[in-house]
Amino acid sequence: MDPFSAILIIAGLILFETITSIDNAIINAEILSTMKEWARRWFLLWGLIIAVFLVRGVLPWLIVWMSTPTLGPWGALTATFSSDPLVVAAIEESAPVLLVGGGTFLIFLFFHWIFLEPKFYGLRGERYIATKGVWFFAVVSVLLSLLVWEALQVNPMMAFGAVVGSTAFFIVHGFRQNAEEQEKKMMGGDMSDISKIFYLEVIDATFSIDGVLGAFAFTLSVPLIIVGNGVGAFVVRELTVRNVENIRKYRYLKNGAMYSIFVLGIIMVLDSFGAHIPNWLSPLVTFGIVGFFFYKSMRYVALREGG
Repeated sequence: MDPFSAILIIAGLILFETITSIDNAIINAEILSTMKEWARRWFLLWGLIIAVFLVRGVLPWLIVWMSTPTLGPWGALTATFSSDPLVVAAIEESAPVLLVGGGTFLIFLFFHWIFLEPKFYGLRGERYIATKGVWFFAVVSVLLSLLVWEALQVNPMMAFGAVVGSTAFFIVHGFRQNAEEQEKKMMGGDMSDISKIFYLEVIDATFSIDGVLGAFAFTLSVPLIIVGNGVGAFVVRELTVRNVENIRKYRYLKNGAMYSIFVLGIIMVLDSFGAHIPNWLSPLVTFGIVGFFFYKSMRYVALREGG
């Protein structure tokens, strides 16, 4: 990989990790405002280390290792730097399973958002779709059936990967629903600072899954993913401390994150079925979509403050 492609991928990963973690930053800021000073300092220091090195560092390596067990733990980490034909063949053989699983997770995430989650309506048709929330389960069920059927024609393990991706979505969604209930208790002052720290670490881990799985639409290189997502996690911590209220004003950034997730999910699924996806496409799409909704948010802020 040439240096320009690597820099473009890392920049795309940083933006994607940051934009998909805005909700995480807002939750962190709200909970931190109810905690004592020592607990806030502990979370902002050690929580960052855990977020970068343990969660966003270990998770992509673990995913590659599990999808290509023949490489072993060290081989999974160093495989992207290897020119060994056997290593390259092992990665190429297992990549479709990983990509279809991650793509399924991201597409399900988008449909859950557009059908069921509260949002600021940024595009025509979103309000109408939100009134048809009951169709979410029908849409994702039919989609999973189609993916599994098509994957079975290519590789049964790809079908299994799609099922694992859907399973991961519902498990993560369950954790997040429980986290919402816990957040209400914390805001009411019913939990200790230590419990709140543990909660923030768990919620950070669940939010990081979106960014890590989406990162594989950019590259299969674990080192690049670790760098991009790690810097993105640091940016999210800075937003938590300094700029959450300003970020809230840009009301359509979440829309940009979710449409990016949807397109990256499609790219991963197409890639898993053998479509040629150039390295520059995922970063370019992410910058384009997020840029559009950022501009739309800026116009909203300007109109509100000007009026």
